[in-house]
Amino acid sequence: MIDITQEIFSGCVYPGDTKPTFRRASSLEAGDACTLTDFSMCAHNGTHLDAPAHFIRGGKTIEQMDLTRCVGRCAVRDFAGEVKESDVAGIAAERLLLRGACSLTAGAARLLAGRCRLVGVEGQSVGDEQVHRILLGAEVAVLEGLVLRDALPGEYILIALPIKLGGSDGAPVRALLWKEGEVLV
Repeated sequence: MIDITQEIFSGCVYPGDTKPTFRRASSLEAGDACTLTDFSMCAHNGTHLDAPAHFIRGGKTIEQMDLTRCVGRCAVRDFAGEVKESDVAGIAAERLLLRGACSLTAGAARLLAGRCRLVGVEGQSVGDEQVHRILLGAEVAVLEGLVLRDALPGEYILIALPIKLGGSDGAPVRALLWKEGEVLV
C-alpha cells in the first residue's frame, strides 16, 4: 500500500488559499485530561478533491458526489509540463493519476472528460479555470495535491475518499494506492 497523501500542516498551499493552522485546546503535557486539537484550513489544502460546486453554479457539493469515482482501478502515468490531448489520446483508464509537474490543457480535459471518472495530479491545481469547468461539468472527480514519488507508472487500485463536509466545494482526502495482488497485512 502506498500513501499518496500530503501531510496537511506542512503540505503545499495554492497561492491565496488559507494556510492550515492548529492549536492545542487541551494537552496531556499541560495536565489536561486529554489532548485536543482545533484546526482551520481551506477545503483545498494538501491532497483534496474538488466537487463540481467549486466551478459549476448549482453543481454537486462534496457529500453529493458519487464515491465510486474515488475508489477502483487507476493508472499512474508520467507527465511534465503542459499535457495536451495528443499526450492522453492512448490512455483508456477510468481513473488517471498524472505523476510529475504538469497541468492539463482544455483539449486534454475534454478528451478525459469523456473517458475518465477521476483525474488526479501532484500539483495543487489540475489546470486553469476552463480545465476545471470541463472536468467538473462532466462530474469527473478532480483529485489534486497528490504525492506520487513512490508510485511508479503502472496500474493500481485507488482509494481516495473525501471528508464529508456538507455543502462544501471540496474536501481533504486520504489517498492510497494498492497494487492488485499485493498482500495487505
